[in-house]
Amino acid sequence: MNLIELKDILEKRLTLNLPGQETQRQMLIKSDKLYPFNNKVEDAIPSAVLILLFEQGGGIHFSLTERTHTVDHHRGQISLPGGVQEKGEDLSFTAKRETHEEIGLNPEEIDIIGKLSSLFVIVTGFNIQPYIGIYNSTFEPIPAPNEVASVFSVSIQSLINDNNMKIEKRTIRGFDVNVPYFHFNRHKVWGATAMILSEFKTVLKEIFDE
Repeated sequence: MNLIELKDILEKRLTLNLPGQETQRQMLIKSDKLYPFNNKVEDAIPSAVLILLFEQGGGIHFSLTERTHTVDHHRGQISLPGGVQEKGEDLSFTAKRETHEEIGLNPEEIDIIGKLSSLFVIVTGFNIQPYIGIYNSTFEPIPAPNEVASVFSVSIQSLINDNNMKIEKRTIRGFDVNVPYFHFNRHKVWGATAMILSEFKTVLKEIFDE
């Protein structure tokens, strides 16, 4: 299946009922104790991220970023391009604008084809709307040095591969937790990004298993 074929199928699939929280929660950090966070969904900060699909090396890929250690949130973590909604803009525009600002891609070459289920992140107070887009040009990212340490691509076949889902024990904020993550090359993708990709993986498996 090439990118044009996948785009047509995805556009139709994303208008139907989405897998939703059930598949997001497969990658939720699990603890025996409750985290004492006060953030509430009704007060959430609207934000958006973009799963941007493009052809590379004969396959279909999407991009992830490694955050610098100087950003306000998710320092050093692996993230999808995205950020906070600015006043007066549509969230799909937020996703394209942030992708341009973070990795230098031309927003006019990005076609938004649909969205996944939103995700409220109680730790940060963000409500994240994930969009899926197609990049119609050569993928040549230019990372913003103050935000992005590196950009790398992941094939959709790597995302679909169940062997790339793993779990490890960590101590986070003084809590002993089990952390599910995707292992792509040397990168561990966990937290909100992994939860979003978990739903996307479910959608892709539906398509490729038909």
